[in-house]
Amino acid sequence: MKKLALFLPLVLFAVVAGFLAVGLRLNPRDVPSPLVDKAAPTFTVTSLHEPARQIDAQDLRGKVWVLNVWASWCAACRIEHPTLVEWARSGGVLLYGLNYKDKRASGLKWLSDHGNPYVDSFYDAEGRIGIDFGVYGVPETFVIDRQGFVRYKHTGPMTPLVLQKEILPLLRRLEDA
Repeated sequence: MKKLALFLPLVLFAVVAGFLAVGLRLNPRDVPSPLVDKAAPTFTVTSLHEPARQIDAQDLRGKVWVLNVWASWCAACRIEHPTLVEWARSGGVLLYGLNYKDKRASGLKWLSDHGNPYVDSFYDAEGRIGIDFGVYGVPETFVIDRQGFVRYKHTGPMTPLVLQKEILPLLRRLEDA
């Protein structure tokens, strides 16, 4: 009985060390989304640039599009923004923004100062659409197919590597489907 009591702390330490070793191999940016391969949330929202104009999720049905969640107060959004601007210049992408929990004037100024890569930006002052999409924080990017299903989610700043390795190949597959 005493031998078992001596080895118990060692066994517990080994178990904890095993969990830690597995956890350290995980990418902290990989936040699983329950929306992937499910219908994107429906929404009706105003345009950031034209407050009187309503945009409905159904307006985008039949198109492959990308939703980038951003805010003027977001430091990481500033990091990813040049990548988005360059990507938009290359053409062929329907990139929409979701201005999340921001002031309209701040979002407009930010786009004016840094460039506007978006076909349009949706204005989500209270963050309700972001909540429906399961946004943990900004920036986050979603790829949505023609049927309105979320096919990919990227948490954190968009980088040229993520764009080349993940997003662009997926967009080509979805466009060809």
